[in-house]
Parts: sequence; structure tokens; C-alpha cells
Amino acid sequence: MSADKVPEEYKPHYDEPFMGERQLAYFREKLESWKADIIRESHETLVHLQEGNLREPDIADRASSETDWSVELRTRDRQRKLVLKIDAALNRIETGEYGYCEVTGDPISLERLDARPIATMTLEAQEMHERKEKVHRDD
Repeated sequence: MSADKVPEEYKPHYDEPFMGERQLAYFREKLESWKADIIRESHETLVHLQEGNLREPDIADRASSETDWSVELRTRDRQRKLVLKIDAALNRIETGEYGYCEVTGDPISLERLDARPIATMTLEAQEMHERKEKVHRDD
């Protein structure tokens, strides 16, 4: 088994070195797979858009189709932004910064990273950040 390929049943755990080879390979694989899925879905949307025909004779049907496409395009735009965050996380893996909070420098919990591998802050730092944002928005 190479360091770049992690067995499917592997889950990072706390009794191994934090962000050691196996954990980094696990998160790299998880991020790359997520990115590949998003890109594949995006290509499918493009093909569907090119094949799609918005020339329905009924105005209500046409409006419904246009609304559906608008929602789909907004979803793809959010996913485009997500790909940028995935790329940033992959870059942090390469630079040795992955898994550490950008605010406190503390390790981000493995559970949080497994659930949200693009996380850049510990849960506590994220909550504090969101509270500050809310205070500033309420002003």
C-alpha cells in the first residue's frame, strides 16, 4: 500500500500522529474525490443545458423551465466556489497547514475535518467568528 492510497475502511483516529502521512492521504483522497464528483456533475449540467430546449410553446411551461435552470445555475456557481475551497484545502495539505485552525493554530478535531474537510477553524473559533459577524450585521 502506498502512502497516497488509504484503505476504504480507514478512519483517522487520535492514537496516531495528528496529520501524519495516513491522515493527510485520507483527507487528500476525500477532497480529490469530492472535487471530481462536483466537476462531473458540472459537466453533466453543461451537456444538459446544451441539449435542453427552452422553446416550450406554453408560457407557464417556459417560465417553469427557466426557473429550474436558474436554480441549477446558482447551484453550480456555489459548487464552483466550493471547488475553490477544496483546492485551498489541498494546498494546505501540501504546505503542512491542513488540520490546524487559521485563527488559533490549534488542531481542528478529526470529527470536524471528516464532516467538513474544507474547515479552516476549530468549532470554537468558527462559533466565535459567527457571533462576531452577527453582532456586526445587527449594527
